[in-house]
Amino acid sequence: MTEDTSSEPFDIVVIGAGPAGSAAAFCAARAGLRVALVDKARFPRDKLCGGLFTGRSRAYYREIFGQEFETDRAVNLSEIEFWYQDRRLARLSDIPPVNLTMRRDLDATLLDHALAAGAEDFTGRAIATLDDAGVALRNGTRLEASVLIGADGVNSITARHLFGAPFDKETIGFGLEIEATPEEQPPKDHPLRIDFAAATWGYGWSFPKQHSTTVGVGGLHAPNPDMKAHFSTYLQSLDLPDDTRRFKGHYLPFGDFRKAPGRAHILLAGDAAGLVDPITGEGIALAMKSGQLAAEAAMAALRDGRPETAYTRYHTALRDMHRSLRIARMLRPIIFAPRWQGAFTRTFERSGTVRMQYMRLLAGEVEYPELARAVLRRLPRYLMNRIRRSRGPI
Repeated sequence: MTEDTSSEPFDIVVIGAGPAGSAAAFCAARAGLRVALVDKARFPRDKLCGGLFTGRSRAYYREIFGQEFETDRAVNLSEIEFWYQDRRLARLSDIPPVNLTMRRDLDATLLDHALAAGAEDFTGRAIATLDDAGVALRNGTRLEASVLIGADGVNSITARHLFGAPFDKETIGFGLEIEATPEEQPPKDHPLRIDFAAATWGYGWSFPKQHSTTVGVGGLHAPNPDMKAHFSTYLQSLDLPDDTRRFKGHYLPFGDFRKAPGRAHILLAGDAAGLVDPITGEGIALAMKSGQLAAEAAMAALRDGRPETAYTRYHTALRDMHRSLRIARMLRPIIFAPRWQGAFTRTFERSGTVRMQYMRLLAGEVEYPELARAVLRRLPRYLMNRIRRSRGPI
């Protein structure tokens, strides 16, 4: 089939069809705008990710897509274990249910929603060049739009176009993962597991799925020059085969959010904007929500005939999310800074209140401003001052 090499005009071109991009495309297309959704991958496709779909994710999914998240292809757990240096701190039962998804399934579902709403499908087509007016695909097609939304992940070409680099290696995180095969993985009834200090300024995770278990370690990139060694140690602690040939790595915008996620009519959403929780590592919920906010800002700017105001509107809409992420970065040293981690884990082990607040955070029942007030009331002022001075690479 001969490809169309003409230039096609759109209201919005969305680059990246993951949770942020599909949410943005869905919202704009449903409102009647002409939207192109571009991704180099064909869906369904595999995506390196723990796939934790939390209560916050379910709430945003319901708000954006107008339906309940279907859990038939997810593992739904109500137990979680926390570990520290090969010692179990707590096993919590009857927690708010968490869903463990495969991104292959989740992202394909979100893309289907966007296409059903009317977004035009340009997946499976890589971008050759990007400029302020649109993108040229490698097959010769050019897509032009009044607003561009870059939802193209941590290695965002949109962010590279705007700022020269997609991220700062000194402040970003990095993670390694494997999918443990059915023969390797623990019994199906084992809970979700999180290991504090499996990496420096980070943690390890073991997330059971329907046909595998996602196992990984992640933390800030700069203080972990040999993440493979951390991962090997973690796999050994779980009695899993240590085969570095299976390791898959990726950068994690672990709370390193962009204070200016765009410019004029070009917006960044999801991982491209660094919108990942600096404590829990949750990214899917913030991706979907930021995609929605980006689309709404773009629509408002286009209604006014001033697409160049989209960024100002979007930045204003992100104010609460950015505030929560700043507070989370302030709290992060209490959990991850090596000098304080022993004290935190002892408190976590003894305090049902601390554990409950952590789980409420995962469930989306509490946000960071409320959590910070609870934490600050329990910490002496001198200790908070010392923690702030030792915050490290945040």
